[in-house]
Amino acid sequence: MNSPEYYKSKNEFNVFVASTFADLTQYKKDNNPALFNNLLLEDLYQVKRYIANRLVTALAKGNLPKGKYKVDDFIDQLFIVVYDNFEKVEDKEDFHPWLFKKADELLEDAIADEDFDDNFLKNIDDYSRPEWDEMEEKFSTDGDGDFVMIDELDDISYPKNDYVLNHVFIEDDQKEIMDKLDKDLGEENIKKHTAMVLHYLPMPMRTVFELATEYQFSISQIAMIRNQNKEEVKELLENARKSIEASFFNRYEIEK
Repeated sequence: MNSPEYYKSKNEFNVFVASTFADLTQYKKDNNPALFNNLLLEDLYQVKRYIANRLVTALAKGNLPKGKYKVDDFIDQLFIVVYDNFEKVEDKEDFHPWLFKKADELLEDAIADEDFDDNFLKNIDDYSRPEWDEMEEKFSTDGDGDFVMIDELDDISYPKNDYVLNHVFIEDDQKEIMDKLDKDLGEENIKKHTAMVLHYLPMPMRTVFELATEYQFSISQIAMIRNQNKEEVKELLENARKSIEASFFNRYEIEK
């Protein structure tokens, strides 16, 4: 079996996790937690990054005290939760999103509810270019120390967040806009801007967008992970996409 590092495609990795389900089922029947956890560790390859990303945001927003939580704290809890509840997974295709669901539940228990200022969404069409620049500078400054936590992960070869324009501009007639942004801004500035906007969006909207784009989960799978119905997930995803799109139009004065 290939190692997790082999699977660069997010969809390929979902298939990889599903392929381990039969072996994990046998290890659990044999009451062999050592073999079970060794294989599970490979399956948690993407979950670790998901946890790290959520913790980075929680720290930057002041929802968690610095130095108290580490990614491995949640992974250690997850080993116990998965082993104790493994029989509840009925199908191998559900296993990977179920792992995210269990991680999400642990995170929700630890992270306090965010005090979201809805002024950001209300004013997203009205911010001036200097205001956008100031927000990005603050976002970059707040995040300086938090990336150390991501660096603690041992999978440094894994691609970092790769938000790209085709996650945002999904209409057939928007290719010209995408080409202009690519030419004027470049990939790195596009990623920075998108990450900054996501940082300021409400947590449910941001998390749904990341699960759909970073981890390639379907609407149904995200609904299961987040304990929401599919219509709620669709609305959150659409609102996140529209917010990011509006921010590009406004900040960079692009004509619609």
